[in-house]
Amino acid sequence: MDDTRKIKNLLIGILLILSFGAVYFARDMLLPIVIGILVALTLSPIVRGLARAGIPEVISAIVLIFGATILCAGGVYALSGPAADIIERAPHLGTDLRAKLGFLFDSLEAVQDATDEVESLTNGGGQAPTVAIEQPSLLAFAAGSVASFFSLGFVGMILALFILASGDLFYVKLVNALPNLSDKKLAVKTVRDVERRLSRYLLTITLINAGLGLCIAGSLYWLGLPNAILWGVFAFALNFLPFVGAMIGVAAVGVYSIIAFDTLGLGLSAPAIYLLLTSLEGQFVTPAILGRRLEMNTVSVFLAVIIWSWLWSLPGALMAVPFLVVTKVICDNVQPLATFGDFLGARTKQIV
Repeated sequence: MDDTRKIKNLLIGILLILSFGAVYFARDMLLPIVIGILVALTLSPIVRGLARAGIPEVISAIVLIFGATILCAGGVYALSGPAADIIERAPHLGTDLRAKLGFLFDSLEAVQDATDEVESLTNGGGQAPTVAIEQPSLLAFAAGSVASFFSLGFVGMILALFILASGDLFYVKLVNALPNLSDKKLAVKTVRDVERRLSRYLLTITLINAGLGLCIAGSLYWLGLPNAILWGVFAFALNFLPFVGAMIGVAAVGVYSIIAFDTLGLGLSAPAIYLLLTSLEGQFVTPAILGRRLEMNTVSVFLAVIIWSWLWSLPGALMAVPFLVVTKVICDNVQPLATFGDFLGARTKQIV
């Protein structure tokens, strides 16, 4: 019996390793499929509600998908001018920042010179040959990643359109594929629960991030920072990245504001405002609005972001929390997985 259990655990481990490998190497194929399914699950309650009001699924699906696509494209086009100016100035940011923070760079150079002298003495005064490997710039890498994500996301939106336009076709097929009535009821309940909670989570987070972006844009505009609206949109998009997004936003706004303002104190006030608003949103606003049922364990969210960032880079980090929401809903509805679902949830009352 023990040997059978060991073999079973070994096979489960091998299956998990193979699954991670398949997900990693099949990213370009799986990513649009996952995006399409997540978008369809999010918008399904809306399409179903419009169908009850007499609007066919095909019409509502076309309006929702193409409306969202046109809205995003229009926003990108409207902000392309200010973004192009910032990108054009990007190669000179290092020089401008050095001019503003010369005292700090001088101290770092002194430390580096002392380190080089110690290494030279250690190596007997000889200079070891070095080989320089040219790497793509961070800006080029980020631009390539964003372009790839948008292209795969467009394919995913088309898939979501087809899924939404089909109505309950796939749900009917799922029910017909299950053997007994209890499994059919559980499957329908689980899918409906996934739709409801995922839709509520993503739509609520989108509204919260939009409010955060407006607050940051208004605060930076009041402060006098150029391109404040662009930084508000930047904050809106980055806040979909748990933990990492706020840090990137604070750093980016800090560099830009230090260069844009004449005094260092005014330059540091912009990232301080950004950090304050994102902290208030993360600690108070989002938990209060989402509620306990959709609040995730911080450890599980952090682990999900790490794992999916490693698997799928930026797109994986963006979809880590939606994946976690879907996983938690499934665990809450399937009794053998209830313990794992409880781990993913928010903090529960301690038993003394």
